[in-house]
Amino acid sequence: MATFNAPIVLLLSLASVAIMAAGKEPTTHLHFYMHDNISNPYATAVRVAQGPRTSSAPGLYFGDIYVIDDPLTTGPSPSSPLVGRAQGFYAMASQDPADIALLLTVNLVFTEGEYKGSTLAILSRDAILSPVRELPVVGGSGKLRLARGYVLMKTYSFNQTLGDAILEWDVYVTN
Repeated sequence: MATFNAPIVLLLSLASVAIMAAGKEPTTHLHFYMHDNISNPYATAVRVAQGPRTSSAPGLYFGDIYVIDDPLTTGPSPSSPLVGRAQGFYAMASQDPADIALLLTVNLVFTEGEYKGSTLAILSRDAILSPVRELPVVGGSGKLRLARGYVLMKTYSFNQTLGDAILEWDVYVTN
């Protein structure tokens, strides 16, 4: 028969509450750029489902779904050192031309540096016309196991003719 030791459980609970209340959990800040290229011959985002051709904005169609394997680099230049890949999908989820948004489901897979072999999971609405978007980090693996936090994402550049974008990511996580 298992015994229940209430004083030890209470002590551990109080210790974890005290650590969280004091803000003692270390925060990791990651900064990188994501290169989302839908133009050929170097497409890293491919449309796999096409919605009706009613448009929220030029080239953005409600219901379109893209699968991505976008490079993550240390700087905005495509030739900057690679730190990983953003792998997942996004779907154009808004019909409102004043509030264009997509559903972003992506794993950030780190292939270089201190977090090589680790991942972060992002699941969020991305209001792409906002200057800064806040996205939740819902998990992680490897050195980032059990990560939670948020991303502040900005559009660094967008080519309206090709549809290619460079996005700046500031990621803040605790684990």
